[in-house]
Amino acid sequence: MHFNILTIFPEMFPGTLGGGVVGRALSNGVWSYDAINIRDFAHDNYGSVDDEQFGGGAGQVMRADILGDAIDSIKTRGKIIYFSPRGARLTQKMVREFAADADANYTLLCGRYEGIDQRVIDEYGIMELSIGDYILSGGEIAAQVFVDSVVRVMDNVVGGGADATRNESFEIGGLEWPLYTRPSAWRGRNVPEVLLSGHHGNIERWRKQQSDDLTKQRRPDLIKEK
Repeated sequence: MHFNILTIFPEMFPGTLGGGVVGRALSNGVWSYDAINIRDFAHDNYGSVDDEQFGGGAGQVMRADILGDAIDSIKTRGKIIYFSPRGARLTQKMVREFAADADANYTLLCGRYEGIDQRVIDEYGIMELSIGDYILSGGEIAAQVFVDSVVRVMDNVVGGGADATRNESFEIGGLEWPLYTRPSAWRGRNVPEVLLSGHHGNIERWRKQQSDDLTKQRRPDLIKEK
């Protein structure tokens, strides 16, 4: 899988993507990336990529002509994704769909300032995605979140087989149950006896009940989505 990352801060990559299981997958050739500096396509010596909004208003907008040239420089673009708070919310189901084709190419457009000229979105049929209901200073962190979430569910990236990523929050139809490990007693807090019983049926029922209770308390919206 290959990611073309359009950004004015190419030095931010791979960033956190260079560590952990995703970083190991990068080293092993499971995925690759090119960080393309949008400023390389500027029309002046200052590397300017933005201008004032037509119609007035605070904040600058990234220019269509410069972004268009940057996109056109990519030979194999695949699906183009722009990270925007008005985009569709990224879900684990979508992550699985993005990860399904191990040979896919994705072009990730990292906006800055107030955003990008709408004509770029219209011209290239760009998909807008949001990673949450909050505002970031730019799309680079969102791009890292996207790559991490997609790569980690690809085959043989996370150890432990398919269950390692299938038995997690949002994969099981709700939130994951509480997790425990050694020591069994710590600062007067004991691991629930059922987890020490060795009775797999009781353990599974306990986990399901814990998952259901946590989901109802913290994310009732997930229950409505089922």
